[in-house]
Amino acid sequence: MKILVCISSVPDTTSKINFTADKSAFDKNGIQWVINPLDEFALTKAVKLQESQGATVTVINVGDAATEPVIRKALAIGANDAVRVNLDPKDSYSTAKEIASVAQNGGYDLILCGKESIDYNGGSVPGMVAQLLNQPFVNASVGLDVNGSEATAVREIEGGKETISVKLPAVIAGQKGLVDEKDLIIPNMRGIMSARTKPLQVVEPTSSEVKVQGVSYDSVPPRAAVKMVSPDNLDELVRLLHEEAKVI
Repeated sequence: MKILVCISSVPDTTSKINFTADKSAFDKNGIQWVINPLDEFALTKAVKLQESQGATVTVINVGDAATEPVIRKALAIGANDAVRVNLDPKDSYSTAKEIASVAQNGGYDLILCGKESIDYNGGSVPGMVAQLLNQPFVNASVGLDVNGSEATAVREIEGGKETISVKLPAVIAGQKGLVDEKDLIIPNMRGIMSARTKPLQVVEPTSSEVKVQGVSYDSVPPRAAVKMVSPDNLDELVRLLHEEAKVI
């Protein structure tokens, strides 16, 4: 079985986010880049299938050369090889189109990815990849078993969980719960050293078509100062909650 895992390089959640060029571009200076956490759940699941079923795991990233340290970390976690599409992604469509092109030519049985990236939170790429490949798609998966040419996925729905059976090849978008957090793999020295010699293929994009263009960014407004209200002054508390906080 051949598995393709889509990974995105995203800012660490502790990074301070700034914008440049009159708030029309993201400032990458001083940013620590990591594997998108939801993609890491998908990658760990793929490595487990590698161990249990002898699957080969390829990771794919759409990005420039600056993303290669993150790709090498994915190889250190356990992927067999990697593909980097040499494109600075501008929207979900261009990213999905490049992933689908690689997947089409690679003959993968299963495509795994996080349901969204934590930077833009678009959540569009997995579904677009499935549509472009005309493959079954399961989103927000919290469980996955593969048996031959069939996959059984569990996904969260409002008020419960749904179990779905799909024929492979298929696209599965996972989230927290696809594997236990305690099972997430931290690369050891052996993995880091072996990652240096694993194949990383760089391919040029098939298209430059972009359908969505970011216009500007705005930072989250700073929190207002805390107002202290005496426990004996409930009328004032009610007034503030009603007139200022507007929660009652």
